[in-house]
Amino acid sequence: MYLEPKITWLGHSSFRIEHKGKVVYIDPWKIEGGPKADLIVVTHSHMDHFSDDDIRKVAGDDTVIIGSQDIEPSVGRSIGLKPGDEKDLGWSKVEAYRAYNPDKQFHPKANDWLGVVIDLSGYRIYHTGDTDVIPEMNEVKDIDLALVPVGGTYTMTAAEAAECVRIVKPKKAVPMHWGDIIGGRKDAEDFAKLAKCSVVIMAPEK
Repeated sequence: MYLEPKITWLGHSSFRIEHKGKVVYIDPWKIEGGPKADLIVVTHSHMDHFSDDDIRKVAGDDTVIIGSQDIEPSVGRSIGLKPGDEKDLGWSKVEAYRAYNPDKQFHPKANDWLGVVIDLSGYRIYHTGDTDVIPEMNEVKDIDLALVPVGGTYTMTAAEAAECVRIVKPKKAVPMHWGDIIGGRKDAEDFAKLAKCSVVIMAPEK
């Protein structure tokens, strides 16, 4: 039986995950700071996901930064992944999946931007990145928690996010990518009504 990690939503698509003394940040942006990161994961290079200033707030000398191949952080030890790659850090494993818009120009498939699965001692967290519903989601397996955008325009709408979790079949989902730039609480609530899994609507913590 695994121990569930502590998940904190930092607003937009940014999360902090704490597990067995380790700290992971995903797409830190507009954060006030926090405990130093063992691992920072960046899904792609858009400014609301890859923020060097925010990375600096939580990165230490030994922080590992894993992201799409086009990020160039000025601190930490950076490892670029492309879809299909994996990186095993011993205490965690990061699996890279595709994230893109099939019919919109915001997140082209050719950019090789990422959704990621972070495996923490068997507890598997899927952060979709900025994406619409795509066939590659069928490759994502055994997910305990899915972090799913619901704001529309640049990513999935609430209804499309519900289709995503129908495909991925997580045990639980948290709506993200709302409340800043695009989307509101109604999008999160609509997703909770439509999704065929347990949904937790989180309040952002800065």
